[in-house]
Amino acid sequence: MTKIQGADGGDGRGSVAGEVRVVRERLVARTCAWCGEEVPYAGTGRPPAYCGAAHRTRAYELRRAQARAERPVGEGGRTREPVTQVVERTETVVRTVVRTEQERVPATRLSGEPYTLPEDAIEWAQALAHLRQAAEQGSLPDLASEPLARACEAAARALRTR
Repeated sequence: MTKIQGADGGDGRGSVAGEVRVVRERLVARTCAWCGEEVPYAGTGRPPAYCGAAHRTRAYELRRAQARAERPVGEGGRTREPVTQVVERTETVVRTVVRTEQERVPATRLSGEPYTLPEDAIEWAQALAHLRQAAEQGSLPDLASEPLARACEAAARALRTR
């Protein structure tokens, strides 16, 4: 801002000539609206209100929170009453499934011993022989035969490449 004053203290059109005083004011710095630190101003554009983006964001968040708090409770605002209790509810549902379909794994091996997973090559051969017999007799469900065939082929490929 520039002011021109004459010697008479007026606007420069007074009766005394020869003295003109020019006073210029320029904004050099402001204080941050969040923390109060000095924020330098280059002299062009809008003067900064905050010292950085973090303080600008904090001020924005505070303004938004205050606006939300002033809304009625039904519209997302908060109540002035203190919280009296916090409740956490956990619901556990236990379901028991009883399968009535036929057992897919034989109860005993071909040798008559109880069934467990094969532990060596001989037991694997016996299990595969049982699978072959079930496939030949047609006792395998149609939906199970294709995945079993793919699994057997993959196992055979792995055994051959080893």
